[in-house]
Order: sequence, then structure tokens, then C-alpha cells
Amino acid sequence: MGRKKMSLRALMEVSIFAAFAMMLDMIPSIQVTPAIKFSFAMVPIFIVALRWGIKAGFASGFLWGLLQVVLGDAAGQILTPLQGFIEYFVAFSFVGAAGLLAPAMKNAVKSEGKMMMVLILFVAIFLGGFARYVWHFIAGIIFWGKFAPPGQSAFLYSLISNGTSYIASSLACFIVIALLVTTAPRLLQVK
Repeated sequence: MGRKKMSLRALMEVSIFAAFAMMLDMIPSIQVTPAIKFSFAMVPIFIVALRWGIKAGFASGFLWGLLQVVLGDAAGQILTPLQGFIEYFVAFSFVGAAGLLAPAMKNAVKSEGKMMMVLILFVAIFLGGFARYVWHFIAGIIFWGKFAPPGQSAFLYSLISNGTSYIASSLACFIVIALLVTTAPRLLQVK
């Protein structure tokens, strides 16, 4: 069995949606505390992942991370090359894990089951968000732990800041995409 290649259309969407994620990321994030912020920037990556599957989702997330580094958005956030690789290339790629539910989403869209679409969307977004933030959590312990408030462990510091950001960002993305796909489910269809 040979490997299935992505179509030109899928590759174009991967690139365009990665650029769109980067543009959304340039809009100031909503800052809850100095360490906790959230944004809607993962929305395009989730859409690509749910339209084309995990491979396209990972590729789009990787390109988004690459754009972060190349355009200087990561400046001041990279402490070491390994930390930069983990937080910008690996973590951003893992947003594409939402694509694991692409086949289920395609079936829900075909059957026009809005409740099922919303449920699958919820699971997919929180899965992709969790996959990303696991890497940020690990990097937080290893590389950012020294910035923890006095008396707070690196583990707890990373758990609180990354866990809160994960939940807030995933919830924000879920609300936006749920509103989009319940009114225009064709957004997740590939024709």
C-alpha cells in the first residue's frame, strides 16, 4: 500500500490557512494574566485538519510555527534552540491532531447531524489544543520553570499557565468554529 499524497488543493489550503493563523496571531491576544493569554489563532489550523485530516493539519501547524520564527513573532520567546523547536515546530504541528476526527466530521456533515457535528468539533478542538499544550507544558517545566513565582514548582507554574491558556484558547476556537459550521457546514466539506 503506497502513501497517499496530498492534492494540490490540499497543499494550497494548508499554506493559506497557516498564513491566516499567523495573521490572527498578530492580533493581540487576550491577556488574562502576564503568563496566561488566549487567542483564536488556531481556528484556521483546526479547519484544515477537519477538512483534510491529520496530515494536512500537522503540515499547516508546522508552517504556522515556521512563520512565527521567520517573521520574528517568536523573538524573545526562544530561550534555546531545543526549546524553540519544541514550542514552535512540534507544538504548533500537534494542533493538527484534531484531524484524527476528520472522517467522523465528514460523516456528521453528510448526515446533517448538527448536534453530532458540534460534539465531534468539541472533541477535535480540545484534542488538538491538548496535543499542542502538552508540548508547551513540557517546555514550561524544563525551560520556563526558573521564572515561576517564589515557592511555586516549575510543574505547577507550567500547569497553571499552559493549562489555563489551553482551556481558554480551545474554548474560544470551539465557539468560533461551532458558530461557523452550524450555519455553513460546507466549510468542512471538500468537493
